[in-house]
Amino acid sequence: MGGNRTGVQTAPEMAEELIAGAAAAGPSMDGGPEMADAERAEYISKGFPVGSLPGLAFAEEAKADDETIGMAVFLDKLSERLAFERMGTRLYDAFLVKCETLGEEGVGPTLAEVEEIRDEEHRHFLLLNEAVTELGGDPTVKSPCADVAAVASLGIMQVLTDPRTTVTQCLQALLTAELTDNAGWEMLIDVAEELGHSDLSERFTDALTNEQNHLLNVQTWLSDRVSAKL
Repeated sequence: MGGNRTGVQTAPEMAEELIAGAAAAGPSMDGGPEMADAERAEYISKGFPVGSLPGLAFAEEAKADDETIGMAVFLDKLSERLAFERMGTRLYDAFLVKCETLGEEGVGPTLAEVEEIRDEEHRHFLLLNEAVTELGGDPTVKSPCADVAAVASLGIMQVLTDPRTTVTQCLQALLTAELTDNAGWEMLIDVAEELGHSDLSERFTDALTNEQNHLLNVQTWLSDRVSAKL
């Protein structure tokens, strides 16, 4: 298994000493994990939001009609996809560098295929930017859902930019992104249809078709590379 020495079975005698030492050491304070849970619960109960969306809080406080509140929620989800497509473009930029550096192999994506997906992610970003503007929103606003999406995708970017990761490991991380992306577009299409924006729904459906192809490609490349090692 190479130089990996993280498992305790590599040095069972030292592992026994470690366990004995941990058992002999007393806790530094009274209480256990329940104290951390109680601390988290206190912060959660205070109800601090991740962020805010212009107009949403006012609309709720003013008891605005459902259409106004629905539009605010729609803009929040649009902002979420906008943030994710921006990150998606950067993810494939990073993956392209990885593939260029390590070189194309017998199985997996070609540089041209990676560039094509990167370009489609960027077009989706521009589509969402245009949609938000058409609805009277500000595409530069980081809404609550957009903020959460950006944080959630940070780990994927870390995998792709880590100099130690392989193309196969990067594809595994991209699979997580593409599964999330497909589900996000499906929800956005449902919301657009529910609010009567059939024109946007049609444009989003075209984007979903692209994303479904991205997912299929990533799944195929990953499967082929894993099978090649068997």
